[in-house]
Amino acid sequence: MTQSVVVQVGQCGNQVGCRFWDLALREHAHVNKKGLYDEALSSFFRNVDSRKCDGEAHVVGGRIQHLKARAVLVDMEEGVVNEILQGPLREMFDSTQLLTDVSGSGNNWAVGHMTYGSAYREQIVDKLRKAAEHCDCLQCFFLIHSMGGGTGSGLGTKVLSLLEEEFPEVCRIVTSIYPSAEDDVVTSPYNSILAMRELTEHADCVLPVENQSLVDIVKKIKHMSHSGKPGTVIRRESAIISGQGGLIGAEKPFDAMNNIVANLLLNITSSARFEGSLNMDLNEIAMNLVPFPRLHYLVPSLTPLYTLADVSVPSRRLDQMFSDAFSKEHQLIRADPKHSLYLACALMVRGNVQVSDLRRNIERLKPSLPFVSWNQEGWKTGLCSVPPVGHSHSLLALANNTCVKTTFMELRERFTKLYRKKAHLHHYLHVEGMEQSHFSEALSSLSSLIEEYHQLDATKGRLMPGAPRLRIAR
Repeated sequence: MTQSVVVQVGQCGNQVGCRFWDLALREHAHVNKKGLYDEALSSFFRNVDSRKCDGEAHVVGGRIQHLKARAVLVDMEEGVVNEILQGPLREMFDSTQLLTDVSGSGNNWAVGHMTYGSAYREQIVDKLRKAAEHCDCLQCFFLIHSMGGGTGSGLGTKVLSLLEEEFPEVCRIVTSIYPSAEDDVVTSPYNSILAMRELTEHADCVLPVENQSLVDIVKKIKHMSHSGKPGTVIRRESAIISGQGGLIGAEKPFDAMNNIVANLLLNITSSARFEGSLNMDLNEIAMNLVPFPRLHYLVPSLTPLYTLADVSVPSRRLDQMFSDAFSKEHQLIRADPKHSLYLACALMVRGNVQVSDLRRNIERLKPSLPFVSWNQEGWKTGLCSVPPVGHSHSLLALANNTCVKTTFMELRERFTKLYRKKAHLHHYLHVEGMEQSHFSEALSSLSSLIEEYHQLDATKGRLMPGAPRLRIAR
């Protein structure tokens, strides 16, 4: 089996990452009853014998001694990392995996990218190398960060470029949390667009998640759970429901939102962590879903989200789950894929689902999903036999769809409003290494990305006729 390393940067990245590790441990505990360190665990965890002074990893097949997450935690404020170190997950990380400062990046991309990126470059590379050295067959880096602040956007994208530099052959999948229009960080449009250029140039795949979408989903879940209608009871052990997630203290405002993103990560990594009749290699996601290198933004949608009380899902309900995965309500960004163009789509199913169920639903949905003319069969599927805790099935759809341009256009509009007045620019230009050209180049990069999506959209409805076949004489 292969191994992957999770790199969590900034406050948001570390809170989501912490929730992922908490839920992943629950899933493995649910399946791994004998307490053995198996291949499933080795994909994201090391088994360390703490009695040995060098903390050497144990071989697969022995007893679980002391699990360590294959992770690197970076934040320029120490608050969240300190909370993790005082919480129930504290034993999973040690000093070789952590990098913190005290002052933070002050919501300034340039401070995160330029100042801290330069000051901590060697230490970051050292920690990434150490994490990679513990892997027998390193397959993927998962980077989790937010776009609106300074550390997540600035240092997060610096870490991304360092990953490409140091490990060019290893797949880089980035989960990026995009700010809403009502974001409390005034400079978030600047930070987001400066970060977007880096994501477009250095990531293999980006899973964009909008804060506003998460807010809407959480509101709807809470409304349904309080409505008391049959079938809408949210089970306490369900992985979607929010909990403290490895952090100390009472439930925090973003816990429920972080939970949903953690579930996205649980689903995308399930094939790497568990056996399945049709396992999807993480490298296969980029290989099959990214026809053009820059157009690697994949719209994630998750189901179940709202009706979480189903224990056994009959065939009809299973079909509904597939329909839900292609509805706006289950997407983690606000956009309408059915009025845009699909370049490719992946379906990652968990639970006791047959290949025939997958094929039947793809055939059923195909006529309503506008695929680009040259990739009408652009489906990638994965089946993992282990369902999430508290469910019998789950489905993650990853769509490479031109609808992402809506999010990018809104972001560009918010950026332009500030940039036209040169508002707050001096905060960035005071940072050593930062020039105004960074802004114009980032804006130009985003505009050309939007234009590429526009051009594809313009081909919608123009189906190419099938190539003529040689007639066989009768």
